Amino acid sequence: MEQTTKNLYFCNMNHPAVGIVNYNLFGEVHDLPDVVHCETISARASLHSWELTPHRHARLHQFLVLSRGSGRARIEDLQFGLGPGILVNVPTGAVHAFSFEADTEGWVVTLPSETLDESLAPQEGLRKTLERPFAVSGAEAILATMAQILEEYSGRQFARAQVLRALCAALLGLAARAAVEDGRAQEVVSQNATARRFEAMLESHYREHWRVADYARALGVTATHLSRVLRAATGAAAAQLIQERLIRSPSSTTSIRNTPCVDG
Repeated sequence: MEQTTKNLYFCNMNHPAVGIVNYNLFGEVHDLPDVVHCETISARASLHSWELTPHRHARLHQFLVLSRGSGRARIEDLQFGLGPGILVNVPTGAVHAFSFEADTEGWVVTLPSETLDESLAPQEGLRKTLERPFAVSGAEAILATMAQILEEYSGRQFARAQVLRALCAALLGLAARAAVEDGRAQEVVSQNATARRFEAMLESHYREHWRVADYARALGVTATHLSRVLRAATGAAAAQLIQERLIRSPSSTTSIRNTPCVDG
């Protein structure tokens, strides 16, 4: 696979090389001229008909957020729809491509690996979160921080590098927090959906005296996971809910005495 090093922010979309091209924004490590690089989406994407073909950055980590417009992102084998307020995390070395609606606006912040090394303490666990691609709703604090980075980056005030390092550290923390909170929210939605499916299935099969394992198998989860989800959603384990439903059934008073409910 051919790899080409160029001092470009976005790659030359008409590059004739075959395969995924590797681009460096800042060049080699000892040549890094700045703490961070920050540009608007339109500043580069508009030069390439709003299509940025697949490429990677060997030692750079990127965040992108839209303030206006829409688009799509492809990072490794994942695809994300983009809209205002969506924050995209592009880990170092990840193959990525973007397609934007014309006149889309927002910011792209590019951090060299050295900045991440300085900001991310190993024991705090942020690096693991930031090493995976994600697109989440960017909180107001993230948008404000990226706007501050652009303003500070564009100026030449005293202590500029120090302020930029602090803002980049804040951005890394806020992005990791947003990813974790989004993951928790998605897990809650998934758990609630599983609980609702169990309730519907219980109504259909309680007369057949299904055990916890039967419901779990039908739902595609383990019995332990099902009981954990149901405890979180209802305060009761799966076995208890099954037993209570049998008790509520007028025709089951006799049968439940001889049908112990186990597995949960």
